Amino acid sequence: MSPLPLTWLYAPGDRPDVVRKALTSGAHVVIVDLEDAVAPDRKEYALRATAELLADPRPGPVPVHVRVNALDGPLSAAEVRSLAALPGLAGLRLPKVDGAADVVRVARWARAVHAGDREAVPAAAGVPALYALLESALGIENAFTVATAHPAVRGIALGEADLRAVLGVTGEAGLAWPRSRAVVAAHAAGLDPPPQSVYPDVSDSEGLARSCAAGRSLGFLGRTAIHPCQLEIIERAYLPSPQEVEAAEEVLKAAATGAGALALPDGRFVDAAVVAGAQRTLALARRRP
Repeated sequence: MSPLPLTWLYAPGDRPDVVRKALTSGAHVVIVDLEDAVAPDRKEYALRATAELLADPRPGPVPVHVRVNALDGPLSAAEVRSLAALPGLAGLRLPKVDGAADVVRVARWARAVHAGDREAVPAAAGVPALYALLESALGIENAFTVATAHPAVRGIALGEADLRAVLGVTGEAGLAWPRSRAVVAAHAAGLDPPPQSVYPDVSDSEGLARSCAAGRSLGFLGRTAIHPCQLEIIERAYLPSPQEVEAAEEVLKAAATGAGALALPDGRFVDAAVVAGAQRTLALARRRP
C-alpha cells in the first residue's frame, strides 16, 4: 500500500509549464486547478491542456488530481465527462460540495462516459476517486453524508477561504469546530484524515509551520499548497519526531507481549487504539529521508 500523501500542490490548468514543474517539485500529489486559478477566458484551454496531459497513463512521477469548476455552474459536467475516463487521472476534487446529491451528480456524469448513464450499471463503475471540498455552512453540516455519499469518495477537506467569508470568521477560533467536524466525519466514514486547507501567505514560512502544527494537533494529515516552497515545511511538520518514533516503538514492543491492555512505566495506557496510532506513526516515519 502506498504511503498517505502529506503534500498536495495546486497548479493552474492553463499553465502546462507550471504543471510540469509541479510534477517534479517533490509534492506527493499534484492538483491541476480548473477553478479559481484559471481566468474565465482561459477555462476552455485549461481543460484541453489538462485532458492532453492525462491522456498519458503516467503523466508524471506522482498522482494527478483535477479540481473542476463549481458543480452548479455551466462547466463542470463537461469537465467531468472529458476527464473521467482518461488513464492519467488519479482523482477529481469537487469544489463547494453542499450535500450528498452533489457527489452523486458528479458520479452520474462520470458513469455516463462508460455506460450511457444506465442506472443498472454498478455505482462505482467508471467513477474516478472523488474528493469533496466543504466550503459552506451547509457543507459542514452535511460532512458525514458527503463522506458516505458514494463508493468513489476517497476523502473530504475544507475550503477555508470561502468558509471564512461565508461564516464571517476573522480569527482561527471560528474555524475550530468546522475543522474538527471534517476530521471526525472523515474518520467516521472510514476515510483517510483530511489534509489542511492552503496557507495563502507563501512568504510566511514560520506562520505556515505554526499552522501545520496546530492542524496536526486537530487530527489533519498533510496539507494542500499553492507554491513548491511550502512543501518541505508541510512535510517536516507532519513527519513524526524522533521522540514520537521512540514512543511508538515502545508501544508496539509492549503490545507484542500479548498481555492485552496494559500500562507502561511512564503511565501511558496501551490498547488496540493506541497500537493502531503507533503503527501510523511508524508508517509516517518511514517517509523521512
